[in-house]
Amino acid sequence: MKHLVKLSVLTVAIAGASGCGWLYGEKGYFRDRSDDYLKDRVAPVMQVPAGVETRPLDPLLAIPSHVPLPSTTPGEYEVPRPTALRLKENTSEFSLQKQGERRWVIAQRLPSEMWPATRQYFEDNGFNLTRERPQTGELDASWSQLSQLSAGLQSRLNSRVQNLSPTQHLAVRIEPGVQRNTSELHISAAPSSPSLEGALLDELMLALARNEERGGSVSLLAGGERPQGQQFDSPGRVSYSEDGNGMPLLNLDTDFNRAWSSVGRALEEADIRVDDLNRTQGIYYINIAEGSRKKAEEKKGWFSGVFSSDEKYDENTPGERYQLRLSQYGERIQINLEKSIETAAPAEVSREVLQRIQEYLY
Repeated sequence: MKHLVKLSVLTVAIAGASGCGWLYGEKGYFRDRSDDYLKDRVAPVMQVPAGVETRPLDPLLAIPSHVPLPSTTPGEYEVPRPTALRLKENTSEFSLQKQGERRWVIAQRLPSEMWPATRQYFEDNGFNLTRERPQTGELDASWSQLSQLSAGLQSRLNSRVQNLSPTQHLAVRIEPGVQRNTSELHISAAPSSPSLEGALLDELMLALARNEERGGSVSLLAGGERPQGQQFDSPGRVSYSEDGNGMPLLNLDTDFNRAWSSVGRALEEADIRVDDLNRTQGIYYINIAEGSRKKAEEKKGWFSGVFSSDEKYDENTPGERYQLRLSQYGERIQINLEKSIETAAPAEVSREVLQRIQEYLY
């Protein structure tokens, strides 16, 4: 054992005396290999047998032409870092979204701004505008014979849509997007044709983008004044009430699509965090203990004062998570707060949450 310790000490001493050259020196195992590429030589071009087709290959890591070659004087040489790629930023205000067979266009503009441009597109391309409801963003367009459409649109539709119907009815809908100050443009065809709907949405999006590139602008809502105090992209009327058991409710006089997007914006404005959502069931899963834009150093959301101030805040406390449910009853949407699908939230919690949301449903 003593001999082993002496041998280890001797080895360390030798390594230190020699400057660890056998490990890190020019011929060491862990030598610096950063300038090895400078020793490479140009090899002759590979000769391919006659009759074999070749194609040029671009270098994956081309050496920039403006980088000066190092001098032949021995010494340190720092390998230059590659130039960062410059990506062209997508500045388009319009994008096509897809989920299954459903497609729609997202516009970074208010619905009230998208209405005149969308209407103009269908009018310019020869559609019959059979019904217009600018206050709700609804437009019915149709063609009774394909030849009435513009020649360019006819050609593009024929190339993309099989068995294109000579008669077609379309329902166009412009509604608020999930994000504030955005719009969603939907087209539904009757008889149903996902390929036609997708092709028309592509054409509409490209037309809107071209208009934007030319510096075109869309004006605010045309076709009459808005009702007093009502915005284009907001529910017609919002009221607070209670059911027979004294449980708070919010009532919106609007359709489900407009209610869903309006409530989503209101939750963000009210600084209520949304952990998840299920549009099919009409549920926002909210966490009232944390704000939607909570800073890293903050510990409590706006609702923390409802709970006992003596309790230590815990972001994983299950009692601070609820379900905000939107249910349709005829022409009205009813909103209530639940602890779970089988349990209503406490009346005090429901009242605080629903009244706060109501403040931002404009």
